Amino acid sequence: MTPFPLGRPARIAVLASGRGTNLQALLQAFGPDEPLGQVVLVISNRASAPALEKARAVGVEALHVPYGDGSAFEVDAARALDTAAIDLVCLAGFMRILSPTFVRRYRGRLLNVHPSLLPAFRGLHAQRQALEAGVRESGCTVHFVDEGVDTGGVIVQRRVPVLAGDSEETLAERIRVEEHRAYPEAARAVLTGRVRPPGEEVAG
Repeated sequence: MTPFPLGRPARIAVLASGRGTNLQALLQAFGPDEPLGQVVLVISNRASAPALEKARAVGVEALHVPYGDGSAFEVDAARALDTAAIDLVCLAGFMRILSPTFVRRYRGRLLNVHPSLLPAFRGLHAQRQALEAGVRESGCTVHFVDEGVDTGGVIVQRRVPVLAGDSEETLAERIRVEEHRAYPEAARAVLTGRVRPPGEEVAG
């Protein structure tokens, strides 16, 4: 795997299952004129995902790859990623667990955003976990993906207060605003080589 920076615009793919709000932030940050990299492919396991329409609206290739039992999805997704010569894969609201085999294939080039300050509140319903724990602060984390669930190396974190009377929805919305800032920031940090995957030596 060629380390970042590449010396050319990186080719970025986004895997998304839902509305595509983080995808939209990445599309805006890494459009066709961005010299650091461009989003050139979006893959969703849901044919009706609004994320696919967001990609098509700006001329980015958008593919529906059925999930099935997961293994066929990973074969087809990997084929699409490799055909498109993808350098960096961003999971943005992708609501499926990827196998260790798939993760290892793209190790160091696979990012995810999670709505908590990891390592706190891993897994599903992170906002509910935060409210039940009574914390005063939550936020989001963009991290490298490894074989665990939300256990990869942290790239960027952004914090928000937990307010009296917050529901899961109000807390999630406040966190989502920060996700849209954090994800492009994290991708830039990786693409410029400023942040490297765990275990890689920092150049210089």
